[in-house]
Amino acid sequence: MPSRYLNFRCSVPWLILFLETLFLIRLFFCFPVVGDTYSLSNFYPAFQDVNHMVIFGFGFFLMVLRRYGFSSTGLNFLLIVLGVQCSVLVEDLFVFLGVQENEGGMKSLAKAMVSMTAVAISTGAVLGKANPVQLIVMSLVELIIFYVSRCVNRTFLQVPDNLTLMHVHLFGAYFGVAVTSRFPEPPPGLDKNRSTPKSDLFSMLGTVFVWVFWPSFNSILAESKAEAVLNSYFALAVSAVAAFMLSALTSKDGKFRMTHIHSAVLAGGVTISYTAHSIQHPWIAMILGLLGSVITVLGSHCLQRCFNPAFKLQDTSGVHFTFGLPAVLGAVAAVVLCVLKKGISTQWNNLSSLGYLIFVDIGAFCQTISTALITGLITGLILNFKLLKTVHVSKYFDDQFYWEFPHLSVGF
Repeated sequence: MPSRYLNFRCSVPWLILFLETLFLIRLFFCFPVVGDTYSLSNFYPAFQDVNHMVIFGFGFFLMVLRRYGFSSTGLNFLLIVLGVQCSVLVEDLFVFLGVQENEGGMKSLAKAMVSMTAVAISTGAVLGKANPVQLIVMSLVELIIFYVSRCVNRTFLQVPDNLTLMHVHLFGAYFGVAVTSRFPEPPPGLDKNRSTPKSDLFSMLGTVFVWVFWPSFNSILAESKAEAVLNSYFALAVSAVAAFMLSALTSKDGKFRMTHIHSAVLAGGVTISYTAHSIQHPWIAMILGLLGSVITVLGSHCLQRCFNPAFKLQDTSGVHFTFGLPAVLGAVAAVVLCVLKKGISTQWNNLSSLGYLIFVDIGAFCQTISTALITGLITGLILNFKLLKTVHVSKYFDDQFYWEFPHLSVGF
């Protein structure tokens, strides 16, 4: 095997050292307008939940490949801890430029951890195909673009800051889908991209952790935290129950399929993320959870059989139908609920104000998804430069390419 594929010693450690140097310089000098990093805050319990969800939950959630478990958990952890520091740095830069207000150390850290969900989702789309250098570069670019997208929604469309952050699922899914479309397809005879009962079990463990902590994720920046937690839980509960029902109904032999359960139980949390803080009746959240589970299960059938082969797209972890489609449904539901709420409260008299609200919601959705797709395509092209040590397609989905296995007597 060519040495340029084997040796990452001259790239990964120095790239990490360079990034850590930038982060240390930021903390040493700091920007003049940045507040006290150690200011007291009540965000720590929710931050701790989101931290568990992103690192532990998504780390095991991505363990869907039979020979890629080390990389799924290990590289996810590396990307998260690097990305959180980068996210804080980018937010401080926005504060320094005057386009965002300073919100204190713990809240800034909480927002950074939520933003890293976009990276975790996008990583699932390119899982097994991108090497550590490519993943680090992709994460940094995605974080910066996501902050710019949030800034556009907040500044020009006057979208509340907590709602711009909830576009993280939509952005992460479609950014990842666009990036993975630029990678070569694996050869037909390559069977390393399959799962095993053991990998499915670990992946389901991660799904359970993500499910448990999702109400904290949806409520971490919400003004009405009680409503956000309650609505998120009801939506998640219904989507989980519906996942089992739909899995049995859609499978040929009437048995449950782990792939359905793995993805559809989370659909309710994604769908309700835009409206969890504003829904006043839990039955609405339950309906959204049901619809999210339906669109995920049906979408997995249609996308894998029709959409993916037609566009020669291999979404390794199925992030498109697990996060992308429910996020689109949630954005549409937010517009419909906004129309109904404002229309009923004003007796449908102030149509101009109602039209403006619809324009803002639709504009934020279109701006987010178009930015994710365009920048994802450009990032995918950049990641395939030889300078970033592109991996040959025959070496996709294999841990032994990046990790030591002392108990194996046979090498690569």
